[in-house]
Amino acid sequence: MQPMAWITILAFFFTLVFIFWRPRGINEAIPATIGAIVVLLSGSVTLSELGIIAETISGAAITIMATIVMAIVLESFGFFNWVAEKLAEKAKGSGIRLFWYVNLLCFLMTLFFNNDGSILITTPILIMLLNKMELSNYQKIPFLLSGGLVATASSAPIGVSNIVNLIALKIVNMSLYSHAAMMFVPATLGLLLLVVLLYWRFRKDIPKIIPTTVSGISLPSYHPLKQSSNFTSDADRSKFMRNILLFVFAVRLSLFFASFVNIPVYLMAVFGSLLLLGWRWMYLKIPPVDMLKKTPWYILIFAFSMYVIIYGLNNIGLTDWLIGFMHPLVTGSLLHTSVMMGVLLSVLSNIFNNHPALMVGTMTLMNMDLDLLSLKVAYLANVIGSDVGSLLLPMGTLATLMWMHIVRKGNVIITWWQYIKVTIVVIPPTVLFTLVILYYWVTWLF
Repeated sequence: MQPMAWITILAFFFTLVFIFWRPRGINEAIPATIGAIVVLLSGSVTLSELGIIAETISGAAITIMATIVMAIVLESFGFFNWVAEKLAEKAKGSGIRLFWYVNLLCFLMTLFFNNDGSILITTPILIMLLNKMELSNYQKIPFLLSGGLVATASSAPIGVSNIVNLIALKIVNMSLYSHAAMMFVPATLGLLLLVVLLYWRFRKDIPKIIPTTVSGISLPSYHPLKQSSNFTSDADRSKFMRNILLFVFAVRLSLFFASFVNIPVYLMAVFGSLLLLGWRWMYLKIPPVDMLKKTPWYILIFAFSMYVIIYGLNNIGLTDWLIGFMHPLVTGSLLHTSVMMGVLLSVLSNIFNNHPALMVGTMTLMNMDLDLLSLKVAYLANVIGSDVGSLLLPMGTLATLMWMHIVRKGNVIITWWQYIKVTIVVIPPTVLFTLVILYYWVTWLF
């Protein structure tokens, strides 16, 4: 093996180690960037190929960034405080009812935004709500752990909820509309099974009775929304929040319309976020300048750097080796293709993290000369493995690692062993069920 290949492989593994380890809490974009520079210097990726990589990931990255901007705007509107109030109100003193509402919230947040944004939004809301309810650490775990798993797994039904899904869609030249048509039903049924299994697992741990009223989660009196003349009552505020939610839903639908009529999806996402920024400026008198500081721009750097590393692995022959290994898995029946590819990506995601696993898996599929239907089923099975199967271990996704960090900051103790004791029971059956349903659903469609 040439020195260039060894350097690229070592850069890949050291990047993963530092992303998982994160010494002194360094941002994951830093080791990814260093790894990408090493791969570039090794010669396994040329300067001319950087343009190809940028073109591949740019649309996906801009779409995700625009979605995160929308989430930040909603936070400044006090939307998430309002959601926490509604959760406490709708639960009506029942911990079981709260459990189901929490998981519904996490599912919808991922569909409306994305998996990372959902984790960043819902986890602090839940910690705040559960702390105000004065629940014990043990009683908080069912809500937080199930919410974290559902928020991350909910990126499977629609491609726009996960930056890696969007990049992979670009690679296989598949529209958001086609992805949703083939994936929404099986992935949503799989999520329903996941929540049922989580409830069965936690049924004895969920507190049966919780406080009916929770103080301290409403907006402070100095908040711009409280001081606005447009909102003189709680009814006005609720009406405004519902209108905001309808707007976000309309923007989400516009992405699928754009994909269907071949308009760049990222243009619609940016347009929607700009409209929402203008709405905020009009009502709260907050100019959009704060987005420069609040937007996590490092996501762009991270996505680009990781793809450079994966592209280098592809150039040194990794996909050629994988083609020989994976070809028997994707030939034969579509059921065999779905189950075997999903299981393989689940394993790879838990070993290497789902970002590189899905990228490598998708690039390999594109070099296997598959017929169009087999390619789509194999790709969707990859997504199920990387979005759901990756949840078996906390290190399988960056969203889960981020969730563990937020929970720890909220003074809630959930160990890796506590996490794995739950996921080992709920994740394997969910993945297998979803992969089988994917086969039957696609067979029925075509």
